[in-house]
Amino acid sequence: MNFDRIKEKLNILADAAKYDVSCSSSGSKRQNKGKGLGDSSGMGICHSYTEDGRCVSLLKILLTNHCIFDCAYCVTRKSNDIQRAAFKVQEVVDLTINFYRRNYIEGLFLSSGIFKSPDTTMERLVQVAKKLRLEENFNGYIHLKSIPGASDELMHEAGLYADRLSVNIEIPTREGLKLLAPDKDRKDFLQPMKKVKDEIIRHKSEKKIIKSTPKFAPAGQSTQMIVGATNETDAQVMYTAAYFYKKYQMKRVYYSGYIPVSYDPRLPSIGTDVPLLRENRLYQADWLMRFYGFSIEELLNKEHPNLDSDVDPKLSWALRNLHLFPVDVNKADKQMLARIPGLGMKSVYKILGARKYRNLNWEHLKKIGVALNRAKYFMVCNSKDWEKKDLSAMNIKSLILQNSSSKFRNTYNNQLNLFDKQDALIQY
Repeated sequence: MNFDRIKEKLNILADAAKYDVSCSSSGSKRQNKGKGLGDSSGMGICHSYTEDGRCVSLLKILLTNHCIFDCAYCVTRKSNDIQRAAFKVQEVVDLTINFYRRNYIEGLFLSSGIFKSPDTTMERLVQVAKKLRLEENFNGYIHLKSIPGASDELMHEAGLYADRLSVNIEIPTREGLKLLAPDKDRKDFLQPMKKVKDEIIRHKSEKKIIKSTPKFAPAGQSTQMIVGATNETDAQVMYTAAYFYKKYQMKRVYYSGYIPVSYDPRLPSIGTDVPLLRENRLYQADWLMRFYGFSIEELLNKEHPNLDSDVDPKLSWALRNLHLFPVDVNKADKQMLARIPGLGMKSVYKILGARKYRNLNWEHLKKIGVALNRAKYFMVCNSKDWEKKDLSAMNIKSLILQNSSSKFRNTYNNQLNLFDKQDALIQY
């Protein structure tokens, strides 16, 4: 083995893989019952955290950065003048096992540029997973990227050896994909998604009857959308995400702020800031829809097609719906408690449990862990004090921003200064 060449490939293909952010804790329970290597039970992937707080890591690489497509937004597009490399199947297997034995990683995240054809590429990815499982008896976490256009037979085989499968939808709308990747067809992304969903359902159903039925992608499937490469609104992005959650039972939809990688009039120019704040707001809206009972129409509509940059989506919704507040935390149901800014679901459940034994006041709420710096404007409790009084939405927003900190604060400092001036005029 030429170690210098392997190291060179690793540098190239690990760097190229950084643009794929569709990674999270696995949710898989592949247990090691014998003398095999690894155990994905409770494990996750690169720089993620398990339920018990452990940080876990993943070898995250491309099989190759050669690609037959010329997508404008992709650094590995065929027209880009970059250094190319490709791993052999056995090289990826050896790297994974050697890194695992040195306790560098808990598993493998393997993606690839598309070379020759989708089936040829997908076949190589499956070979890596198959060798790890059958020849090396590796029970660690494996996440394989599904190749758009790959056959159903290959997708079925991939699901038997991988814990999670994912195919990136890349651009949120058909129009955006046609503009930036005219060689690609959206249906080629949807075909493997449907196959994986159907196989997961079938295997779960069969396992109830036949216990020996093998696992199929036990950690489900995910996808990723690039944000900021085209002019889609946040509403369009979130409607696309909701469609994939419902239609294909996605475990996660990831949002990746576009990093300018080419000089192309269709794209933001190189040097343009990556829309990290927008990416963050989309994740917050996604969380509200999946766990807090919000609908897209409540967060985004014709009047508000984009999420606010200076406040999170829940606070933004609350400020637009002050007629629903204040909420009495000693009487409100779970759904309404979850809509109070500053209350996470853990705090909601603590409130529901604690109020069975006493009427809660501000001190109790503080001990529970409620973020009172924002929640106090939207709730009442067993106390005569009520912070909202007759403040307007703009006043509340200004007060909250003045007393909060964020890594994105510089992004909206100008707007905060505007609020300060308005407050001075009001006080005067």
